[in-house]
Amino acid sequence: MPKAIWNNTVLAESDHCEFVEGNHYFPPEVIKRQYFKPSATRTTCPWKGEASYYDIEVNGQLNKDAAWYYPSPKKAAQQIAGHVAFWKGVKVEP
Repeated sequence: MPKAIWNNTVLAESDHCEFVEGNHYFPPEVIKRQYFKPSATRTTCPWKGEASYYDIEVNGQLNKDAAWYYPSPKKAAQQIAGHVAFWKGVKVEP
């Protein structure tokens, strides 16, 4: 079961991830929300649409913009709507 881990803490875990462009997108209901803080950062993907970001905070340490999601993806990426993916040192184990 894929797990997202940072700072020795499991941030998300699910057997129902979507795998897109080398990234596991975790369903929103499996995200441990206490570690996620909204970020003002936005980026745009030509085929997925506009991504929003979260900062991750664990044990007083902040990982800025370490998670992203597509709240309203384009039609080609509807399967990842609201799902969360990680980078910036967050390890995703299979």
